[in-house]
Amino acid sequence: MTIAYRKDWDTYFMDIAFMVSTRSRCPRRHVGAVLVQGKKLLGTAYNGAPMGVPDCSEAGCMISEQYELEIVDGVETMVKKQRCIRTIHAEQNLLLFTDRIDREGSTVYVTDEPCWTCANMLANSGVVEIVYHRSYPKDTEKVRAMMASKGIEFRRLEGYEPPRETVLGVSD
Repeated sequence: MTIAYRKDWDTYFMDIAFMVSTRSRCPRRHVGAVLVQGKKLLGTAYNGAPMGVPDCSEAGCMISEQYELEIVDGVETMVKKQRCIRTIHAEQNLLLFTDRIDREGSTVYVTDEPCWTCANMLANSGVVEIVYHRSYPKDTEKVRAMMASKGIEFRRLEGYEPPRETVLGVSD
């Protein structure tokens, strides 16, 4: 008798987040997010343009450039950051399409570490844990510090391998 392999809950929900990310039409980054209460899946979302509006694959990315002061080893440097402002992030869509009552005490699984804006929104949403796979180093230090101050568990799913059919190119 052969015993079948059974995925742990973290892997199961992260696999679902990656599957959800395949709905994204963003040419720069495909992101999926799921909301889980206990072991119950309450919602899914992916990044993309608002409903009924041409998306990046149709109208091109709408890139915004911002400069941010970073201090490394006591040296101040202005760093240019680029992001697409046509796209609503997966975490934002998840918050738009789920109820606050469902988010209280819940966990968000997201394919990519949340950016600063999404982290701010998640920190105020009622979730108690955020689990991600791919890092987003542009905002990591700020996001980690805020999550720690809010008491929200914030962790990268180490050793995780996404399902092959969901792995799409990521660019910055």
